[in-house]
Amino acid sequence: MRTFALIFNNIDNMKYRLTLLVLLISITAFSQIKILFDDTKAEQAGNADWVISNSSSPTQIPTPPQSGISSSTLETYWSGGLSAWGVDCVKKGYYVETLPPSGSITYGNSSNSQDLSKYNVFIVCEPNSVFSATEKIAMLDFVKNGGGLFMVSDHTQSDRNNDGWDSPAVWNDFLTNNGKISNPFGIAFDLVNISLTSTNLATIANDSILKGAMGSCAKVMWSNGTTMTLDKTKNPTAVGYIYNTGASTSGTTNVMFATAKYGNGKVAAIGDSSPCDDGTGGSGNTLYNGYTGDVGVNHENILMNATIWLATHKAKPSALENLQMADFKLFANPVKDGKLNISISDIDFAASKIQILDLTGKAVFTTDIESNSLQTYTINLESLHTGLYMCRLTAGDFSKTKIISISTK
Repeated sequence: MRTFALIFNNIDNMKYRLTLLVLLISITAFSQIKILFDDTKAEQAGNADWVISNSSSPTQIPTPPQSGISSSTLETYWSGGLSAWGVDCVKKGYYVETLPPSGSITYGNSSNSQDLSKYNVFIVCEPNSVFSATEKIAMLDFVKNGGGLFMVSDHTQSDRNNDGWDSPAVWNDFLTNNGKISNPFGIAFDLVNISLTSTNLATIANDSILKGAMGSCAKVMWSNGTTMTLDKTKNPTAVGYIYNTGASTSGTTNVMFATAKYGNGKVAAIGDSSPCDDGTGGSGNTLYNGYTGDVGVNHENILMNATIWLATHKAKPSALENLQMADFKLFANPVKDGKLNISISDIDFAASKIQILDLTGKAVFTTDIESNSLQTYTINLESLHTGLYMCRLTAGDFSKTKIISISTK
């Protein structure tokens, strides 16, 4: 922000100042983490009410507006059974939406205003209708390309809309019958119905799920839920965090909460929807506060820790991780003598380049750079007119962009 203020104060032309403000707003909006809660798979059938707001008629944008939420706002600000989860996301600084029953699960479809490519995390709480072939591919591609998928299941024989499918079967159909790869996450939901309290937790180095930003989780309570079985031959990154009482916490069976990585993205999976329920929702539903109401358990902490993990820690190939940590500095900025110095360190990726672009996105200068431990480039920009430009460092599918101001005075 200090760099922005320096550039802004050194621009006399009001048109360029307005352009810079618009660009800054666009960058901020693009960078905000967006969470999408699904409501296309009969998530409100029977006694369920797995939406964040507007229980009677869920809409894309929750009401009242999330701009009214502060650190002290109660979950009753919204009315859905997942309102506490949604309010917690907003308090974290995230932007939340609902994919309503009329919505479509797609990835890479520019005509869909709620295409998964526009979101960081997709939360699907107890789906009661099977995913279509195209929806399965969309969800796999979403995760593969860096998205976070939160899979919430319930117990077997929990078919709320009487269509022959319950959530464990729906998830297993997605995982094994997607036409692309069988069991991509190494997670399968068991066809069981358990009710128990468990403190049987795995010990995991650098654990941000059981011991994360929201606090620790030492106990969970399943009220008619299921477990999972992990297959590390299918996906060696599958990890169990909570296990049924008496099960081995280093094993692959009787898992109550699990995560895995797939491509550039991640998934989290929980075997019961009761911990997600905040006790509010549509009239006539059987309501139960498992999010914060169960004495001595920490459902809010583990659900939000996992959401934060999905949203902010995308897996990257090691070369891109190195580039992402690169120190990319510009000086002097604003540029007044026609010379821009660029300092780049910790680059370890072939076929990298620096570009100067105008505000339309047209490249006005390009130079290739080689992998090295430290590099400084001086670029002659004397031929460019006064105004705002963008300096972009690119390597593979990753890029970093910074705004520069050029003055020919």
